[in-house]
Parts: sequence; structure tokens; C-alpha cells
Amino acid sequence: MVKDLTLPKYSNRLALFAAIVLVAIASFALFAPHFSSYTYYEIDLLNKNQMPSFTHWFGTDDLGRDIFIRMWYGARISLFVGIVAAAIDLVIGVIWGAIAALSGGKIDEAMMRFIDVVSAIPSMLITISLMVLMGQGLHTIIIALSLLGWMTMARIVRSQLLQLKSLEYVLAAKSLGASFSRILFKHLIPNALGPILVTLTLTIPTAIYTESFLSYLGLGVQAPISSLGTMANEGLQALEYYPWRLLLPAGLISLITLSFNLLGDHLSQVYDVKQ
Repeated sequence: MVKDLTLPKYSNRLALFAAIVLVAIASFALFAPHFSSYTYYEIDLLNKNQMPSFTHWFGTDDLGRDIFIRMWYGARISLFVGIVAAAIDLVIGVIWGAIAALSGGKIDEAMMRFIDVVSAIPSMLITISLMVLMGQGLHTIIIALSLLGWMTMARIVRSQLLQLKSLEYVLAAKSLGASFSRILFKHLIPNALGPILVTLTLTIPTAIYTESFLSYLGLGVQAPISSLGTMANEGLQALEYYPWRLLLPAGLISLITLSFNLLGDHLSQVYDVKQ
């Protein structure tokens, strides 16, 4: 009896839903502020803590700033940090994992032990140290996320390339005199693209969540720049009387994270089917 390897329909629907949600969020983050008469920093004390209405769709905060616009500016920052940090992780992780896998022996052992040692250092300690040395800001957050985030990608790439490098077509390419870079980019990485994409998709929400958490603690972007994490922090202080100020940014963070994870789970299933 032949096993049916077709993906369940609900998995495809969830992935499609996640993709649509992410496209919609990215579109609002990029374009919504340009079509509004409000800004993320405009203070209007006469209209502070207004409930959601047709004038202010998501209400206003304690300084009278429009929450709808501030949320999409915050989403823009979160998506920017997540995508840039994931791209850096991708480049460093693929290069590191490829060198370790193809070199083998003591070089591979030394490179992987280095990852084990650095991974043992608490990430929050590194982040706070960088904040003290470099100052708070987006560039510091991205550097802090990139210092440790690439290690998971490096392990995945190394594991995949160790399996692929002993296959016949790779050995044939070596015997024909193919260069290291040609074997890597022509034969190995394309065939390891599945797990790389899955890891990349799951790296982005991790970076977004970390940025939001740091901003929530006051270690991220500073006022008047809006971030979903800082908005959640401000909303928590007003939770008793103005609960939407916390629920809206927290809900958007959860929706972004959930969508990326659903997309990553679907890609993981697609990769398993191909295997």
C-alpha cells in the first residue's frame, strides 16, 4: 500500500492565511502612516486616552497620540529588526556551517566547540552589556540579536551538509576539479535549502519577540519613537482603565509571531514530504 504524502488541506490553508496576514501587516506598516493626518509623535493633551472611534481608530494614549499610527510605526520597526537580524544570521550561519562541514576534522571540532561555549553565555547579559557600551538604539539591538542568533543556522547547515557532501554527485564534482565555492553554492546549499528556509522563517519571529521584549523593558528604541514593546509597557500601566492600549500592541505581536510560525511549520512539512 502506497503511503499518501499529500499535505493536509488545513496545513495549506493555515499557511495561506499566515502569508496573507503577514502581507497585510507589512502593507499597513509601510503605507498606513502616509495616508493619515496623524504622526507617531504628535501630542494632543486635549484628546488623551480617547476610546477607539472613527476619528482615532485605536484610540489615543496618555499624551493624545494616535495609537493606530503608532502601532504601525512599531510594526515597521519590529519587522525591520526581524528581517535584518534574520538575514545576518543567514549569511553568517551558512558560511560558518559550510566551512565546518566541508573542512571536517579539527577545524570542524574547534568551530563547533566555539559555538557551544558562546551559546552558554546568557543572551540578555550580552545585550545589556552592548547597551551600556554602544548606547540604546536599533543598531545595538540588531547587533545583539546577530551575535548569538546565527548559531542555530550554523548547526542546521552543518548537519545538512555533512549528509550531502558524501553523495555521489558531490564526489563527482570534486573529482572533476570543481572549486570549493562552486561545490558549496552549486551543489550543496541548493539541496539544503529546505531546512535553511524553515530555520530562517522561525528566526524572524524570535528576533521580533526579543526586540519587543527589550523595548518593553526600556532597553530598545527610545521615545518618541514607537515600538510594539514600548507601547505594551505603556499600556500595562493603564490596563485597569484603558485595556485596549495593552491588548492592541500585544495582539499584533502575537499575530505576527503566530503567522511566521504557521508559515515555518508548513515549510517544515513540505520539506519532510520531499525527503
